[in-house]
Amino acid sequence: MSALAQYYLSKGHEVSGSDLVRSEITDFLKRPKNGHPGIKVFIGKHKMGNISRDVDLVVYSPAVRKDNPELKQAKKCKIKTISYPEALGELTKEYYTIAVAGAHGKTTTTAMLGLVLERAGLDPTVIVGTKVKEFEGSNFRAGKSKLLVIEACEYDSSFLYYSPKIIVVTNIDKEHLDYFHNLKNVIKAFKKFINKLPKGGFLAVNEDDKNIFQIINPKSQFPISNQIKNSKFQILKYGLSQPEAKKISKIMKVPGEHNVSNALAVLQVARILEIPDEITFNALSEFSGTWRRFEIRNAELRGSRLAKQAGRGTTRKIIIISDYAHHPNEISATLKAAREKYPKRRVLCVFQPHQHQRTHYLFDDFVKIFRQAQDDHFVDKIIVTDIYDVAGRETKKISSGISSKKLVQKIARGNVVYCATDRLEKHIKENLKPNDVLVIMGAGDIYKLVGKF
Repeated sequence: MSALAQYYLSKGHEVSGSDLVRSEITDFLKRPKNGHPGIKVFIGKHKMGNISRDVDLVVYSPAVRKDNPELKQAKKCKIKTISYPEALGELTKEYYTIAVAGAHGKTTTTAMLGLVLERAGLDPTVIVGTKVKEFEGSNFRAGKSKLLVIEACEYDSSFLYYSPKIIVVTNIDKEHLDYFHNLKNVIKAFKKFINKLPKGGFLAVNEDDKNIFQIINPKSQFPISNQIKNSKFQILKYGLSQPEAKKISKIMKVPGEHNVSNALAVLQVARILEIPDEITFNALSEFSGTWRRFEIRNAELRGSRLAKQAGRGTTRKIIIISDYAHHPNEISATLKAAREKYPKRRVLCVFQPHQHQRTHYLFDDFVKIFRQAQDDHFVDKIIVTDIYDVAGRETKKISSGISSKKLVQKIARGNVVYCATDRLEKHIKENLKPNDVLVIMGAGDIYKLVGKF
């Protein structure tokens, strides 16, 4: 939503918006930039008075309920209202659009691709799901060409509104089950999205992903009705087995096999656009990551019992990794990357589950992943804090009885503990040691903990 707001602003429109709580994003939007005034942001409970009669268009998030007072006011005033996916869908028709989809990795891949296209002089417009350092800390880049790169989310089948010429699918997984209910429905949605490609379009897919394999392999046992119709567009595969993977792993600043895979997707799209490999590799080597995607920060122990015990001349430095991972497979990839980057350090993981429903649907997967992470020595201690609720996305009937305490009790292996949110900072500081690596993980407000060290 915030990136789309910046797009409208860059086109000279007057923009305002509402959010329930103040955040780094809302503060960023309010600041004047590039000759444009800041966006007026109303914080707190939504009110009818925030929508004036001179507004031309109201764009709302799919998470907004139909009885929202601002939405009701807009309809009362006969103001045009459309959802975010519908609004973005309209933009995709005006550009040569490249859509990056997938359960995991789409944000990083979109950011990488935007940087490569910029370095190649193609001046793209980019809409991505988080802040990118190379885009002046924004999740939006205004370009003057007809190239548009977007992050295409599958939640609520949002990506079916888009009209891309190139589609990247990084992977397909059991995600957003509060909407899809099962993996079969997720795969069906991706198939529908892929089949939106026009004649002469391109599909870049990760051949290492078993669920993608089910819909691109003609010999698959998956029902033929759920396979894609490859009569109009070209399918291009990428994977970790290709020789470029080794070169990319050596030059990338962001660690992890999953990021090598993301970079290979970018390389494939760059070749479709006839960008020389040298430019692509140079840009990928410059990429320093995005906000809350394995974001590394050096810190020093303050107020820690163990820090006070450290004598003079003893380091009090620690490494903090802030990461958005909230799905079991993302958690596994992040912890594996942390161990690869810091093989000899003690790794502590603080995890904030995201949504009661997601925790319900993926409960057994969370248990399996955290047990496996300990067995593989990716992590030395796991601290699970309270579940983060998402407004408008929870169903009490489904999520009742699910808690972080129950998750920890079920894992029941190794050094795994539950800690309430209000005691979390104190607990961590009492357990940190110099040279530790602290992974702060989750899609909620857990990132605020980073500033406490």
